[in-house]
Amino acid sequence: MNIFVAKLSSETTSEDLENLFAHYGEVAYAKIIFDRETGNSKRYGFVEMPNEPEAYEAISELNESELQGSTIVVKKSAPREGGGRDDRRDFRRDGGNRGGGGYRREGGYRREGGNRDFNRDGGNRDFNRRSDRRY
Repeated sequence: MNIFVAKLSSETTSEDLENLFAHYGEVAYAKIIFDRETGNSKRYGFVEMPNEPEAYEAISELNESELQGSTIVVKKSAPREGGGRDDRRDFRRDGGNRGGGGYRREGGYRREGGNRDFNRDGGNRDFNRRSDRRY
């Protein structure tokens, strides 16, 4: 079971977390999350315990306990649901807000997409002629 641990001291290490949870059973891993730019602790982390009854016991015993001068919060970790980096990459991969298409003054949206200057051989040929363009 994946366990979320928050409100940690900035000095808490992954080893500290692993040792704390090891009193309740086997710990697969413990990880503190750090800011990529500053390298400082974000003051939360995750602990993976393979045995669920042991994990639930650790959660109930350690929630709102004190660790290195900080009162920590311990909960079962919820699975990630969107909003992560992969979703933003997918949005950008699909074009995002990078042009293509758009509203025309004569009404309606362009269907061919992309830059009209580079689209001379495809789409609506009449619309692509310079004399027919209206900006």
